[in-house]
Amino acid sequence: MVVALLAICVYLPARADVTTPYSMYGYGILGDRATSMQRQMGGIGYAMSSGRQINVMNPASYAAIDSLTFLFDIGADVSMLWSKEGSAKAHSTGGGLSYVTMQFPITKYLGASIGMLPYTSVGYAFGNEIKHGTVENQGTGGINMAYLGLGGTFKGFSLGVNVSYNFGNIVNDIYSYPSNSGQSLLEHVMEVRDWDIVIGAQYKARLNRHNTLTVGATYSPAKSLHGRTWVTLQELQAESKPDTVGFQKLTDKYGTPNCYGVGLNYTHERASRWMIEADFSYQEWSKAKYSSIYRTDDPQAVVFQGMNFADRMRYAVGGEWVPKLRGNYAQRMTYRLGAYYCDDYLKIEGNRLREFGVSAGVGLHTPQDKTVINIGLEWRNRQAHPQQLIGENYFNVTIGVNFNERWFWQRKIR
Repeated sequence: MVVALLAICVYLPARADVTTPYSMYGYGILGDRATSMQRQMGGIGYAMSSGRQINVMNPASYAAIDSLTFLFDIGADVSMLWSKEGSAKAHSTGGGLSYVTMQFPITKYLGASIGMLPYTSVGYAFGNEIKHGTVENQGTGGINMAYLGLGGTFKGFSLGVNVSYNFGNIVNDIYSYPSNSGQSLLEHVMEVRDWDIVIGAQYKARLNRHNTLTVGATYSPAKSLHGRTWVTLQELQAESKPDTVGFQKLTDKYGTPNCYGVGLNYTHERASRWMIEADFSYQEWSKAKYSSIYRTDDPQAVVFQGMNFADRMRYAVGGEWVPKLRGNYAQRMTYRLGAYYCDDYLKIEGNRLREFGVSAGVGLHTPQDKTVINIGLEWRNRQAHPQQLIGENYFNVTIGVNFNERWFWQRKIR
């Protein structure tokens, strides 16, 4: 299993995402560390505490795993995008492996998790006509998060921490095709090699034998990024070597913000089981450093001008329901529903980027009733405001397989 995890981690950064021009700004489209199961409920998780599913959003949840269980969760998605700008319309598809995580106990009161998820993703391709020629823009890459986390519990209180290594390359290409001269490529590359930390806490209050109320919170401190960024210019027809026209270290010029998350979870379990949770996250991106390497008078870099960061706020609500814990197969299936709204961190020419969506899904048990296959459907809308710019509608199919093994159970020899 460990060899498989390492092999998947090598492949994960190569996943293909649906193209969106909004990902050309900043660090790209942000992820929220949600698994397939959590995305089916609007991306909730700050107060979720279950020994059956992995919750990377709050490392305090790792303590909920029992001393005999090993969890391995792998997820993939297929996305379809319909975009519109004025009368122009476009359609694209993409997807691939999205995350891989595993969780295991260390002691009765201490659990651990390890895995990899996307922190940001970049993918776009479009062209524009300019005076005496055309310009094509392409972008790929993103930042990946490989993490190791620990969570411990004592008398209802749980504390946890994720330490992650964030790495990846973001590549933005501008191909220029003037009608009266040679073709050229302006390439901007950002190479991130950095560490990050997320601290989480949860308190579970048992109201009675069948009902529990859990409060959760997370915090990630602001920090400067480490790595480098550079810009090269290459004349394509002359087959010349790229000429470096800009270079700088990321330290003290680029950074990530203070991030806060809180959630409230209510769970009932008797003959049936149902759970509902509401989450809120706040990220101070308006205070994060981002020093453009481009000159303001560079006409080829005009597409990157007019971008600022704004504080990111995300609201989510979702829940799941098992009709009958000891019923037939359909009654033991888990049914999920969720929704969210987000004021994103990008502000483009004074326009805030907004996103909202709804999701639903089911958890299908295998014959052994341990491993669960989570299949979900998700619709999302992304739009700038007050000027609409490009409107985007996504339809996503998410699939996650959560393997639940009792690896630490020792049979007695009679």
